Amino acid sequence: MTKLRIAVQKSGRLQEKTVALLKECGLSFNNGPNRLKADAHNFPAEILYLRDDDIPQYVQDGVADIGILGENVLIEKKKNISLVERLDFAKCRLSIAVAKSIEYGSSEFLRGKKIATSYTVIVQQFLDERGIEAEIHEISGSVEIAPGIGLADAICDIVSTGSTLLGNGLKEVETVIKSEAVLVSAESLSPEKQEILDRLIFRIKSVKTAKNSKYLLLNAPNESIEAITEVMPGMKSPTVTPLKEEGWSSLHSVVNEDDFWNKIDQLKALGAQGILVVPIEKMIL
Repeated sequence: MTKLRIAVQKSGRLQEKTVALLKECGLSFNNGPNRLKADAHNFPAEILYLRDDDIPQYVQDGVADIGILGENVLIEKKKNISLVERLDFAKCRLSIAVAKSIEYGSSEFLRGKKIATSYTVIVQQFLDERGIEAEIHEISGSVEIAPGIGLADAICDIVSTGSTLLGNGLKEVETVIKSEAVLVSAESLSPEKQEILDRLIFRIKSVKTAKNSKYLLLNAPNESIEAITEVMPGMKSPTVTPLKEEGWSSLHSVVNEDDFWNKIDQLKALGAQGILVVPIEKMIL
């Protein structure tokens, strides 16, 4: 039986969220410690646990059909693979940081300086776009220590909350790129594997849409139904059910989480009462 080989990180926070996403998509597999490979029990897929830096090469070489990794790694490795879907988690940024005591006006500060980073390709591209010449020192891990020991004047590293930088006497001064988890694919898959991938992408999109939506149930006076429908149109239109109390109805609809509180304010102003908010596990469009 044809199986889709999915490369995921073998450890770390992104790996945990990747496994959670695949399981929310209905894939059942063993992700215990020290495993290098696992078969999905209920979906034609095989999970490969790899180092994040190796995933682009494995996908390009056809060892894996698709991979889930940080966009920063995808850009850094510059392999012949395709970005298929942004996954909306593991969001971070690759940023320039310097010692707290340094006055950093612009990227011109970096001219002639030493920059420590694990992302030499991205940093070089950043400098080239600005016509800046600087010396790049490639370091794997513990980049934050470089300015403190005199190895570099600045660093470029992944930043999520910034607490690690602060703990090492550094401050973030410029964002080089923004990153999130992405799904990548080999440039060509067999028709059978492409069909499996399409099924998986459909499930991923359903999970993503559900996470960004809320199900609303509310009671409203009948004279407000038309105005409320304008506020929360739903996927097609709200469900409207008459209540036992004359002149009132119950409305059910879906709203986007990003605009949730604004919608609530508008609904209350239109006379909506008894508003219930329910999380959505999956949404099939």
